[in-house]
Amino acid sequence: MQSALTKVPAVTLGFWIIKILATTFGETAGDTVSMSMNLGYLAGTCIFASLLIVLVGAQIAARRFHPMLYWATIIASTTAGTTMADFATRSLGIGYPGGSIMLLTLVLFSLAVWHRALGNISVQSVHEPKAEIYYWLTITLSQTLGTALGDWVADGAFGYLGSALLFGALLALLAFAYCRTSFDRVGLFWAAFILTRPLGAVVGDFLDKPVAKGGLELSRAGASLVLGIAIVVLILAFPQRAATKEAEHGA
Repeated sequence: MQSALTKVPAVTLGFWIIKILATTFGETAGDTVSMSMNLGYLAGTCIFASLLIVLVGAQIAARRFHPMLYWATIIASTTAGTTMADFATRSLGIGYPGGSIMLLTLVLFSLAVWHRALGNISVQSVHEPKAEIYYWLTITLSQTLGTALGDWVADGAFGYLGSALLFGALLALLAFAYCRTSFDRVGLFWAAFILTRPLGAVVGDFLDKPVAKGGLELSRAGASLVLGIAIVVLILAFPQRAATKEAEHGA
């Protein structure tokens, strides 16, 4: 029976709730290291990218789905994505529009190469090392894209709350398309997966940015701690099951 399962979770409502919290945590935790601890974006990227590589290696080496390991790897990818995007858009001076366009191109390229190599980019294909490498590469690029995209939108007229409402509305539209239309389920999954990251980014920024800039100016470390506890509780509270290799009513 185990051979019929992948090493990633089935896509459920609980999956999306934890994913949004994880992306918010990634924003506050990434900013804690790079800004509050004054280590800078490059050092933060090195720290989180190293952790991500170790966790991806552990995920690939694992023989079955481990919820805590999976979500730890997701969190590592989103914190690494935060610092990588900030380093590219701010330290290297690419800017939010240029960074967002470049990263969107890389995400689409990664998906195209994955599909060309294996013929399938769905969750059900993630059960052997080659597919897992494509999966985690695409996820990390999408997390980085989401940070740059969220910062770009929030830096404009929408602000943090307006941006959160915008990305939330777009996710609701994707959910409607999933429930009421025959649009490609895999495409809808990846679109939703990408959009959860800028939603988490702007919510994270709203929590920790100065009041003068539209934020609540909460402690980044404190917000990260609360979000981390909430994620662990939800992982334990929501049933965590592996996606099957056969096509499901999902991604």
